[in-house]
Amino acid sequence: MANTNSVRQIREAKMMSKAELARKADVTVQTIDRIEKGNECRLDTKRKIILALGYKLADRTRIFEEENGNPPQLPKKLSRK
Repeated sequence: MANTNSVRQIREAKMMSKAELARKADVTVQTIDRIEKGNECRLDTKRKIILALGYKLADRTRIFEEENGNPPQLPKKLSRK
């Protein structure tokens, strides 16, 4: 089942390549690609990506789908008007 997340939108807004995010998160580029396509990942991997994107762990619901199934909301600083 595909999961909803904002990893790609946030990464692109920060002008980061998949390779750069992967390096910062200490995961493979393939892992980033799979996550951006909506595949599931381990909690530890989510934590690494959240921190590598420059967010606090408390902001996890802005990046990854909430437990109740609601899609993530783009952080206000990245919202387009």
